[in-house]
Amino acid sequence: MQPDRHDVALTVNGAAYRGRVESRMLLSDFLRHDLRLAGTHVGCEHGVCGACTVLVDGAPVRSCLMLAVQADGRELMTIEGLAGDAERLHPIQQAMHSHHGLQCGYCTPGILMTMTAFLKEHPSPSEHEVREALSGNLCRCTGYQNIVDAVLAAALTVRTSP
Repeated sequence: MQPDRHDVALTVNGAAYRGRVESRMLLSDFLRHDLRLAGTHVGCEHGVCGACTVLVDGAPVRSCLMLAVQADGRELMTIEGLAGDAERLHPIQQAMHSHHGLQCGYCTPGILMTMTAFLKEHPSPSEHEVREALSGNLCRCTGYQNIVDAVLAAALTVRTSP
């Protein structure tokens, strides 16, 4: 017996995709295996670590907790689409680089996606607000201070850029 399959049509990083997915396929698996967008990392598979965070219609979502069929008709952004230009980094990416906000890099895509959405809603965050927003993303390497510094620097860059 063949498992239930459903047609999906969605936009990922500005490109339209159509496909057939099993009813129970996770969005993280669809992105990584069907679309070959391996920048979305899977850590805990329980929605706790935040490594799999992507933006769905601009909101951060744990892709390990969402089914691919639930993304039908939605607009997604993964880490691969964040910069939008192969020649320049997004301000949050540049700030993470400049402030040494990453070490092993496993958590970094989820943090960048979470902070991108956060900075859109909070363009002038305090250090406390950044730490609170980061609380859903686990990093075992950095101790968070450089990540916080990078987010605050990115916020300043975005606010002062034309």
